[in-house]
Amino acid sequence: MSGSISDNSQEFLTFTLGDEHYGLEIMMVKEIRGYEAVTKIANAPPFVKGVLNLRGDIVPIIDLRLKFNVGSAIYNEFTIVIMLSIGVRIVGIVVDAVSDVVRLQKDDIKPPPEFGAAFDHQFLHGLSQVGDTMVILLNIESLISSKELGLFDSAENPVSI
Repeated sequence: MSGSISDNSQEFLTFTLGDEHYGLEIMMVKEIRGYEAVTKIANAPPFVKGVLNLRGDIVPIIDLRLKFNVGSAIYNEFTIVIMLSIGVRIVGIVVDAVSDVVRLQKDDIKPPPEFGAAFDHQFLHGLSQVGDTMVILLNIESLISSKELGLFDSAENPVSI
């Protein structure tokens, strides 16, 4: 993409889950690292893999492959964890692979379609065509602060784990 950077654009980190391509706002990404063993949390939903100590911060690890029911949950040297800063909290999300950083104009982002009760679209920021690929842009803050995950009361009030 050429041209000057304008206030009308945003950068997204794109990644894959199964056969689908997703993106999230790059400003939330703290670091990208390989998967490492976590401490399991009793009675946590299957997509909450556990917690790990990241330089003194206790970080919950969410497997988006299990949360969205896409791809297989294989943990090996190729498994990627994206560490996100959300409010005052750090959260790790497990993905299949990190693809690229893309700059999108606001006009390139289409609103998410209405799926009715079958799918909660509050977790979607929108959709965008990047080359030949449709990228699903996540509202990761909404997902992480959802009642289902229970990691935050809101973006500013983390729940103790």
